[in-house]
Amino acid sequence: MLRWIRQQLGFDPPHQSETRTVYVANRFPQHGHYVPQRFADNRIISSKYTIWNFIPKNLFEQFRRIANFYFLIIFLVQLMIDTPTSPVTSGLPLFFVITVTAIKQGYEDWLRHKADNEVNGAPVFVVRSGSLVQTRSKNIRVGDIVRVAKDETFPVDLVLLSSDRPDGTCHITTASLDGETNLKTHYSVAETAVCQSVSQLEALQAVVECQQPEADLYRFVGRITVTQHGEEIVRPLGPENLLLRGARLKNTKEIFGVAVYTGMESKMALNYKCKSQKRSAVEKSMNTFLIIYLGILLFEAILSTILKYAWQAEDKWDEPFYNQKTEQERNSSPILKFISDFLAFLVLYNFIIPISLYVTVEMQKFLGSFFIGWDLDLYHEESDQKAQVNTSDLNEELGQVEYVFTDKTGTLTENEMQFRECSINGTKYREVNGKLVPEGMTDDTPDGSTPHLIGDEVLFLKAVSLCHTVQISYDQPDCLVGGGDPFAHANGFSSSHMEYYASSPDEKALVEAAKRIGVAFTCSNGDTMEIKTFGKPERYKLLHVLEFDANRRRMSVILQTPSGGTVLFTKGAESAILPFATGGEIEKTRLHVDEFALKGLRTLVVACRHFSPEEYIDVDRRLNAARTALQQREERLQEAFSYIERDLQLLGATGVEDKLQDKVQETIEALRLAGIKVWVLTGDKHETAVSVSLSCGHFHRTMNILELLQQRSDNECAEQLRILARRIKEDHVIQHGLVVDGASLSLALREHEKLFMEVCKNCSAVLCCRMAPLQKAKVVRLLKTSPEKPITLAIGDGANDVSMIQEAHVGIGIMGKEGRQAVRNSDYAIARFKFLAKLLLVHGHFYYIRIATLVQYFFYKNVCFITPQFLYQFFCLFSQQTLYDSVYLTLYNICFTSLPILVYSLFEQLVHPHILQNKPGLYRDISKNSLLSFRTFLYWTLLGFCHAFVFFFGSYILMGEDTSLMGNGQILRANRQLMFGNWTFGTLVFTVMVITVTLKLALETHFWTWMNHFVTWGSIAFYFIFSLFYGGIIWPFLHTQDMYFVFVQLLSSGSAWFAIIIIVITCLFPDVVKKVLYRHLMPTSTQKSQSLSTPQAQTLSCVESLCCYQHGQSGCSRLAHFLEQMTGQCRGSANHCHASSHSNRWGGPRQQETMIMHPDEPSPPLGYKNLACKRDCFSP
Repeated sequence: MLRWIRQQLGFDPPHQSETRTVYVANRFPQHGHYVPQRFADNRIISSKYTIWNFIPKNLFEQFRRIANFYFLIIFLVQLMIDTPTSPVTSGLPLFFVITVTAIKQGYEDWLRHKADNEVNGAPVFVVRSGSLVQTRSKNIRVGDIVRVAKDETFPVDLVLLSSDRPDGTCHITTASLDGETNLKTHYSVAETAVCQSVSQLEALQAVVECQQPEADLYRFVGRITVTQHGEEIVRPLGPENLLLRGARLKNTKEIFGVAVYTGMESKMALNYKCKSQKRSAVEKSMNTFLIIYLGILLFEAILSTILKYAWQAEDKWDEPFYNQKTEQERNSSPILKFISDFLAFLVLYNFIIPISLYVTVEMQKFLGSFFIGWDLDLYHEESDQKAQVNTSDLNEELGQVEYVFTDKTGTLTENEMQFRECSINGTKYREVNGKLVPEGMTDDTPDGSTPHLIGDEVLFLKAVSLCHTVQISYDQPDCLVGGGDPFAHANGFSSSHMEYYASSPDEKALVEAAKRIGVAFTCSNGDTMEIKTFGKPERYKLLHVLEFDANRRRMSVILQTPSGGTVLFTKGAESAILPFATGGEIEKTRLHVDEFALKGLRTLVVACRHFSPEEYIDVDRRLNAARTALQQREERLQEAFSYIERDLQLLGATGVEDKLQDKVQETIEALRLAGIKVWVLTGDKHETAVSVSLSCGHFHRTMNILELLQQRSDNECAEQLRILARRIKEDHVIQHGLVVDGASLSLALREHEKLFMEVCKNCSAVLCCRMAPLQKAKVVRLLKTSPEKPITLAIGDGANDVSMIQEAHVGIGIMGKEGRQAVRNSDYAIARFKFLAKLLLVHGHFYYIRIATLVQYFFYKNVCFITPQFLYQFFCLFSQQTLYDSVYLTLYNICFTSLPILVYSLFEQLVHPHILQNKPGLYRDISKNSLLSFRTFLYWTLLGFCHAFVFFFGSYILMGEDTSLMGNGQILRANRQLMFGNWTFGTLVFTVMVITVTLKLALETHFWTWMNHFVTWGSIAFYFIFSLFYGGIIWPFLHTQDMYFVFVQLLSSGSAWFAIIIIVITCLFPDVVKKVLYRHLMPTSTQKSQSLSTPQAQTLSCVESLCCYQHGQSGCSRLAHFLEQMTGQCRGSANHCHASSHSNRWGGPRQQETMIMHPDEPSPPLGYKNLACKRDCFSP
């Protein structure tokens, strides 16, 4: 009973079987007690909240954050016990942070709701009660027969029943699912293909049995049982029978299909799953700092509580005459009193934990991520693609990368294949002017004549033209619609009227090459394929397709030849074909394949097998048995494929060229100079991979190449690794490169991880070839979890790269030709590999220094804020009296100091972007989280304590003892508290603090924009204006107004102004001295780049930069020049930039300068443009 109740409430869903049974048109069996299975409706829900659960669910998620939960506890403590500060001081900032975050998340979810409603409300047609009925997409049920017309998207996952074509096929594109734009053919079973009218479909009696929903787009296991004349006919169903939600119907007028997976159970929806949450190194450092500050807070609270009771040990302080205890207070428990006092001090000092840090960091990451999309240098004009950010949580991680793992095909190369050479029966050929010419011969065949090809060559070309999954698109897309012979139509067009579409660029290149040579693939119509061999048409019946998979690394077709025989054509990697070949020129072909690979060509081997009628019957039986199995279908298919693809007759091999992308070599070299190690992980054979690595600069010609290849046992692998480790120690070579294949890697990772890692870390470049997708992820995980915990980045363009992209700290997808799966699963997406240099060296550098300073500054300003409160307790007998007014406590982090650091964190640039790109070594200055090291954290924290001491004791010494001059010069010896009381002193400290922490950030700012000026000086002005209004008017809604006229009276005193100026200078002057000394005595590479002239850019001098606006000539050039002469910095040929600025992508102006270069100066390197300097010397 309890289980049933839980099921009804949705806590315990009913047990589901491993398969689902779908009755077509919902014709349920009439006999017996049939209980229909429960399926999801067809609503797509990408939203996170509803109107009912938004508040509780959002609050629950926000209070899972430690800082938010901590402030909630403090707020509750303030409500429950008598604390020195109002609950508003904690409640209002907490409410502000929670509200801002909730509004942001609520708006994003509202957009998702809006998109969901558009999708769920789309009109669709379903067959119900013998007619075609229009309804909304969300009303489709499992079992409904749905009609989809040309160019419409499929609203559910459908099993194809019929189309307007006689053979029941249709063409679709899956660009919205995986980015592949090629036409794909899907099939219906023969028994349902004839049902092309609503009445026929209504009468159809069929049951679909299939697996339960899963996310894999390319896997579907099922069968359909059709009842005709009392006889049940069972047919297998696979991915070629399933039309996925989100795909689009092409070149077909209409189709009918039965809904099998609906709503959130469709494969597209199951791929919405959230990626594992990645956390940046900065976020981890931030959490560590928070824990340290929590420790400081607890220490201060405990110390204050102990000192309070130590002080009150004397009777005169325990119960002074002006503060007599009540009877209840005298009788209360000492333990409860201690706890109550401890909590009160905790509340008093709680602002040392910066609650607004989280919301500021979130805003900085969200707003800062737009700069990547806006950067025109990351825009690819040819494909009209700009860089995109899928997650803004990892922006700063781009500045910390130590290892880059990259795919080869489509990432380093263009993935545009050109047929170059082939080997047929042991003879090498190349294509010359559309003719196949043997090696060593010239093309002397007269133009227009048919080249003479012998039987082996023709058979090879036929195999290339028939063994593929290429689709043809005609100029008239409806050419095959309707009755008649589709081949007659196709044959009426010349080859220029059709275009090939293929999921693999290799296949397309090979089919196009065969067509140029004279064997043209002209038509594919269901189970029939046609080729033209030098103009003569030949029809082949397609019996079976043995699909490609990553384990077999080959694909095959079984065809019935025009003469009635049965033949299998297969093509794949040489390691997947040659071991199974028993005839043909095996050794010569192997030699030719290696030669092709050394030239950097991609190789495929082609073979065939002829079946006798008895052999084919056995083959057909095995395939049908495996394909109709509902359990272990993949394993049984693999067994059948292995049985069929053996005893092969080798025909030859092909060599296809994939050219390198633009500026790959320069990009890899820039990454190497930045201290980033590049690993190439590819599925190609090792000769091809090594050739490409050499051509792209990944391996240098002078590099010592080490090999770990074809290891067959653990002991053999371990011994080879030891040999390599010894060679690295003994060889006095600057750089080593390592080549390892997939099989050897599996052995190395199984037992010898440490030894393998030791070898890899001593190599400048590593190349892993023959890699399976999961092996790529394992290599990334191996580096990621090594003791040094380096930051890793993976970049790729295909579905086989998704696993390593998700595994790495930062995943980057290339918008290439292998679909969009890599882009969908990545954190960032770019159009070309060359853009990676700017993404890391410039954007990564800026994001890291910005957020590192933001985090440190937040802790610094909160130490400055709360330490005077702690020191004040020594002067007020630890009575928990607050130093600041509650309004100031509330608004310090929200208003007075929030905007300058936010704007700084969006626009700061330590060095000009072009210099960062031209000097990759500057990337090393920020590596290994150097700006958030414990040493730097300690410096900022101690600086905060020092400034706080100066604020407090400076105000106390200058104003608290002897000075009592009013602004009008009157002396108030008798009643000096009128001038200088508790609130006046606190306000003076607060005023000095707001000015100092704001100016401290101004000193840290190198790149000034109008917005920096506005928020920096505007924040100080806003504080003064707000304080004048707040203290100068009696507000009727305030319960008490301790600050009335305090600020006005404070500012009317000349001595107060003097104190403010002296204290601010005292705090900041040592900072200025330190910066100058460090810059001149121990400058970092970054500081040298700021202050020294380079051939690429003439930057501003160190003194001039302090008072120079970035948009135009310095406002104090002559003053700076004079100061530098006085300090010996001027060499008599000072160069000054006269720059005209134009808008840049960084939120501020970009300098566009004109450079006069000497003849012996090197030309600007990679990425250098629009930057130079007009040199202009003058003497004072």
